[in-house]
Amino acid sequence: MTEPTAYGTLETIDGRSALRFERTLAHPIERVWRAASVPAELERWFPAAVDWTPEVGETFEAAGATLEVTEVDAPHRLAWVYAGQPQSFELTTQEGGCRLIFTHVIDDPALAAQTATGWETYLSRLEPHLVGEHLSEEAAHEQWAEIHERYAERFGVDPTPGRRFAAALRQVT
Repeated sequence: MTEPTAYGTLETIDGRSALRFERTLAHPIERVWRAASVPAELERWFPAAVDWTPEVGETFEAAGATLEVTEVDAPHRLAWVYAGQPQSFELTTQEGGCRLIFTHVIDDPALAAQTATGWETYLSRLEPHLVGEHLSEEAAHEQWAEIHERYAERFGVDPTPGRRFAAALRQVT
């Protein structure tokens, strides 16, 4: 078994806690933009696909909350607010590919480890998607517990909420 990864950092943006994930991808910025903005591609690796254009001002109801697209600067930045929490993809060209930065401003820092682990597992599905492969949600989540413990320790948060969340998920499946 490979060592679980934990690339995210916990930062502060405008006085709010934010998770930030940075990946260097060996793919052109336009390819990664499509993977992040085209619904048929997004649904292959992201936790929830939305049927968006995307255009500034578009709104959707998803899982009982509203998503509003707030910024589109193709192929460099796509930002939205979901359930009051800003999220974004930022892409920059670099030699041999591009850099992706995903940011999620969170309301409850106590859930930082749990939320970061979720994003870590979904972002781990992007690279296989970009090369034409598919990493299932189940396979991506295999090391959820280990990754969560790393984030809880790194962020200095109580791991109990994330452990309860994982236990509840195991009971459902």
